[in-house]
Amino acid sequence: MRRHGNLEYGCHAAPQRTCVGCRVRTDKSELLRLVLIEDRVVPDQRGRLPGRGASLHPSMSCLELAERRRAFPRAFRVPGPLDVSRVRAHLGGEPRNVM
Repeated sequence: MRRHGNLEYGCHAAPQRTCVGCRVRTDKSELLRLVLIEDRVVPDQRGRLPGRGASLHPSMSCLELAERRRAFPRAFRVPGPLDVSRVRAHLGGEPRNVM
């Protein structure tokens, strides 16, 4: 009997997540997990930071699309705009400010 979902070798379904930018469902391993720390969106490369996470393709186009759609406040369920400068720096969009 065939199981439902995207099967990989070993008959295990790969976890799927949706990119908050382009809204495409993709394997979890291909997306960058983001978490909210205070009012800043930060990348969670190891996937271990606590809190609600959001997934994003590691590309500037998906980040810009998510900002334009105001997807981060909805994904994290908080009001108002959020600072995404650390994500932009991680993706290579601008130099990182060290504080």
